[in-house]
Amino acid sequence: MGKLFVIDGTDGSGKQTQLKKLQERFETDGIDYKVVSFPNYDSQSSSLVKMYLSGEFGNNAKEISPYIASTFYAADRYATFQTGYKEYYENGGIILADRYTTANMVHQAGKIADKNERDKFLKWLWDFEFNLYGLPIPDEVFFLNMPVEKAIELMKNRENKFTHDTKKDIHESDKNHLTDSYLAACYVAKEYNWYEVQCVKDNKIRSIEDIHEEIYNQIKRKI
Repeated sequence: MGKLFVIDGTDGSGKQTQLKKLQERFETDGIDYKVVSFPNYDSQSSSLVKMYLSGEFGNNAKEISPYIASTFYAADRYATFQTGYKEYYENGGIILADRYTTANMVHQAGKIADKNERDKFLKWLWDFEFNLYGLPIPDEVFFLNMPVEKAIELMKNRENKFTHDTKKDIHESDKNHLTDSYLAACYVAKEYNWYEVQCVKDNKIRSIEDIHEEIYNQIKRKI
């Protein structure tokens, strides 16, 4: 089997930026890899995810059961795995993932306030994706711990930079969802032994390069 490394965190935490840095570093160092991003918007398998995020099932994410929403994302991951990287992974390849089952553990678990109910959901999700669907379990999950107020600041800067694409999905547009997801992420990261990357030091966001070096050095220990 290969290796699966996941970059995850709440919206605005810099997941895509760090994934791109890893790709550049792997190419510079001559390390073979494949990259995958979820939801897989290039595939028809993400159709239900798109409907969910665009508000077709309701504009309030909390009103949609975390169990139901999770099945949309899981099906997308299953289809992408089977058609995109299963053979490569099973032959020992390295996969770099921008979000994964871990994103459901953050965004959907954040909808559940009661700890016992949240733990019940997390166990169900693990069984559903890793046992029933047979998806690979990550070798390391890097949780980009970006506090909500800093994430909102970064997302505003991103909107100003890309003014043609400012429409937010039902997760991004709800500050309460961002807060709930962040608190859930901090909880899940500890419960499931994720590698926690502190993105803020002395109330300042660490540099992209500094965060990248921490992630890359940890990956090098695993491959």
